[in-house]
Amino acid sequence: MTEAQATELNDPIRRFQRTFEQIRREISRVIVGHDEVIEQLLIALFAGGHVLLEGVPGTGKTLMVRTLSQALNLGFSRVQFTVDVLPADVTGTRVLIERDGNRELVFTPGPVFTNVLLADEINRATPKTQSALLEAMAEIQVTSGGSTYPLEPPFFVLATLNPIEMEGTYPLPEAQLDRFLFKVFLPYPSADEMQRILGSTTQAELPQASPVLRADSAASDIESMKHLVREVLVAPHLEQYAAALIRATVPSDSRFAPSGPSALPPNEAINRYVAFGSSPRGGQALLLGAKVRALLAGRANVTHEDIDAVAVPSLNHRLVLNFAAQAEAIDPRVLIEGILDAARSLHR
Repeated sequence: MTEAQATELNDPIRRFQRTFEQIRREISRVIVGHDEVIEQLLIALFAGGHVLLEGVPGTGKTLMVRTLSQALNLGFSRVQFTVDVLPADVTGTRVLIERDGNRELVFTPGPVFTNVLLADEINRATPKTQSALLEAMAEIQVTSGGSTYPLEPPFFVLATLNPIEMEGTYPLPEAQLDRFLFKVFLPYPSADEMQRILGSTTQAELPQASPVLRADSAASDIESMKHLVREVLVAPHLEQYAAALIRATVPSDSRFAPSGPSALPPNEAINRYVAFGSSPRGGQALLLGAKVRALLAGRANVTHEDIDAVAVPSLNHRLVLNFAAQAEAIDPRVLIEGILDAARSLHR
C-alpha cells in the first residue's frame, strides 16, 4: 500500500471525494454534457433525498438515471406512469395463493422495492397513484393490507417531468413536491454537445458505465457516505443564514412573513408573485446539499458559498406561485436568485 493510499484510507473526506469523482466520471462516459445536472443528482443521493428531473423529451433523462444505477452498482426499477397505473402497480399488492391445501394472502412487492427507482413522467399518473410514493419516499417503507414492509436502503427516487405535453397530466400536489430534495432542470444540449451525442449514440458499440462500487458492499458504502455528510459542521450563523433565505421566500403580506434581526428585507418580486413560500424542508435541503459540497471541497464545515450553490435546486419547486406569476410566466429560479443577491449584500 502506498503512502497516498494509506492516507486516504484514514481520511474519510478524501475517500468521499474520490468515490464521488469516480461515479461522476463513469456517468459522464455515457451522458454527454450535463455536468452540473450529474453533480446535483449525486449531491441529492448522498444528502439522502430524492430528485425531480424536468426536461424536454430526448434529452437523456431516463438514460441518466439508468447509468447512475449502473455506476453505483445498485438495483434499478422503472415505472412508466400513465393514467391507468394503479397504486398497487407501484408499491405491490396482496395476492391469494394456495399452499398445502390452504389459501393465504401473500404480499407481492412492486417495483418500488429497489435501490434506484425511476418514476418516469410522474405527472401522467393520477393523484392517488402519485401519493402512493409519498410513504416510500418519506418513511422508506410501504404499507399494504395493514402490514408495513421496509425498503432496503439506500432508496433513491428520480422522477421525471415532461414540460411540453401537458394534456392528460396531473400536476404534482405541493405535499409531494416538498418531498423532493432537489428539482433539477435538464437543459437542451448545445451544438457541440449535440454533435457528440449523435456520434456516441450511432456507433457500433454504445458507451457503458462501469460499476464504481462492489456489488456486495455498494449499499453499505453509500450509507456510510451519507452518514459522513450528516457529520459535517454548520456554524450557528450559517444556520441563521439558511433560515433567513427560507423566510425570505414568504410574502411579507402573509401571517408567516419574516421578522427579526436576521430577516432579509421584503422582496418586491416575492410579494408580487408568490402565494406561499418554502417549508422548513427547504432549509433542510439547503444544509444537507451544502454539507455534500463542503466534503467535495475537502472541508468538514459548510460555508456561505456551499449554501448558495444548492439554493436554486433546493427551493425552486417549493414556491407556490400565484396567478400573476403564471400569467407572466415567471420562473421561480429567477425569484430565488433575487433573494440570493440580497442575502449576499447583507451577510457577507
